[in-house]
Formats: sequence, C-alpha cells, structure tokens
Amino acid sequence: MATQNIAGMSMKGGRKDKFFFCLLEYFPEHERWALKSLLQLKDESGVDREDIVRNWIEKFDVQDLVVDFPLSQPACLTCELDCPGIASCPVPEVKEINELITELIVEDQRLNAENPKKYEQKRNADDEVDFTRDIFHKESHEHILSRSFKRRLKKGYLPYWNRPIDLWVWNFYYDQLLDLFNSSYDSFGNTSLMVQSRFSYLKRHFPKNLELYESFGPVIFIELLRAGVLQKRHIQNFNDIELGMETRVDLIQKLEQTLNLFIYDHDFEVLIKNPHAFDSFLLALAGMQAKSGKRRGMPKWTKPEKTLFLVPNFS
Repeated sequence: MATQNIAGMSMKGGRKDKFFFCLLEYFPEHERWALKSLLQLKDESGVDREDIVRNWIEKFDVQDLVVDFPLSQPACLTCELDCPGIASCPVPEVKEINELITELIVEDQRLNAENPKKYEQKRNADDEVDFTRDIFHKESHEHILSRSFKRRLKKGYLPYWNRPIDLWVWNFYYDQLLDLFNSSYDSFGNTSLMVQSRFSYLKRHFPKNLELYESFGPVIFIELLRAGVLQKRHIQNFNDIELGMETRVDLIQKLEQTLNLFIYDHDFEVLIKNPHAFDSFLLALAGMQAKSGKRRGMPKWTKPEKTLFLVPNFS
C-alpha cells in the first residue's frame, strides 16, 4: 500500500522568520495518523535551504503540502481590459460575485421592510449563537444577515484584493473571525509580497508531482471549536505569554484523543513551545481531514479547481 501523508507549512512573518514543515502520516495497520516529522527551516549562513527542503520532501515521500497564503491570483492581476471600474466589471467571476452580494443585501432589506420587528428579533437571536446557515442555499428564502457581515458586504468586493473564496469565508466565518481574532479574511490582506516571492522561489525546488493546497489557521480553529474539540478559551489564550504553553498542552492532548492522532514526545515539546510550529501543524490537520474525506464542499463560483482551499470538517 502506498504511503499516505500530508504536510503543512505556515510562512507567517517576514523573510528572516523561522518556519516549519509539519508532516502527518497515516498508518493503516493501526488505523491512525501520526506526526512523522517537524522540519525547522532557518535563515542561516552556510546552509542551502532549498536542498534541505527538497531532501526532506523526497526522504518522506511527501505527496501533498498545505500552505497559508493564496495559490491563485485575483482577477485584476491578469486582466488586460481597459478598466471600467468594479461596479461595471465584465469579468465573469467579478460580475458573479457582485451580483451575489447585491442579491444578499436586497433580500435582507426586503425582509426588514416587510416585518421590521420580526426581522430584528431573528437577527438578535442569530447574533447570540454560532450562526452557520448557508445563505447561498437557494431553497432558503430567509437570509438574515448579521450586523457585522452586512457591514462587510457593503464595503464591497475588491477584485485586486479578494478572490471569490473570500465571500464564501465571510459567509461562514466572518462573525467569529471578528469575535475571536479581531480580524477578517481577505486573500491578499493576510500575506505579503515578500512571503509570496519567497514561496515562489522555494517552489522551484519542489518535486514536480507535489500537490499544493491552501487553508487558513483561524478558520481551522473555528471548525475545531464548532465540533466541540476545543473551547473558546483555547483560542483566546493560545498566544498569551503566561497561559499560551498550558493552553497548547491541553489543546494538543484533546486533538490526540479526538482525532486518534499520535505525537512523539520531542515533537510535542516543539508544538508547545513554538506557535509557528503549531501553525504548520494546524495546516497539516486540515490536509489530514481532507485526505480522510472530511472537508467542506465549495460551490463552483469559488473556483475550487484554481483556489484549492481546504476547510476541514471535524464533526
């Protein structure tokens, strides 16, 4: 039987920041996954980093790699039209997203106008719970928008900054991203040109058959929270100077138990002490769930064949 494995690599930070590759491998005889290797890549003189990366990928026969920055480009980057402006943009993907946003806002306004009292009661109830209803599901005719999500939609879709996947992420995660991380998701607002250029260079040294995917750490955290694998305090205390290590110990132990995952003691210590290593571990977990057939489906308008965005399902 061929080896089944997947790696995660978070490249948060600037050029001189250290980052990790995290490899998870499936052992069918035990019916469980294990953290097989953590590779720390440092910017040190006298070290050929590209050879280190390629040798590591070939040594462990890494088949799939999940990263935390965009693998596809926004529409404006490759467009050669005389730009008529976003509102009049004829590019199909931009036009479709603008139409979706307009439909959502218009329908929300209609519901508010028809019965303001009922609308406000339902929206207040939605704001108090983990609201994950799919507003794009055409069989539903009551698309109540949360206050924060509606404000985001009214800011508009920027095809030089956003991709179609952004709207999908806003729908399912915007409120909790704001609440738990005080941030949103914008494809090119969560990375930098330096990181993209660095990865573009590193990628030239990858084997040609290596499959690449992308994911987003905060979304993975939210999926773990929704599945009851972790609690809100785990996220709130994750990067706390005093509580961070204790929180990561508790979180990793819960992941081992819930996901039938094995982690060697020396790797356990690295994940506890180094949040950057844990970021790569999260991405590998997203890939692990996808390999196991446990991932969220994406509608066609998100361009899943280009974006390759993984959202794990831990339920």
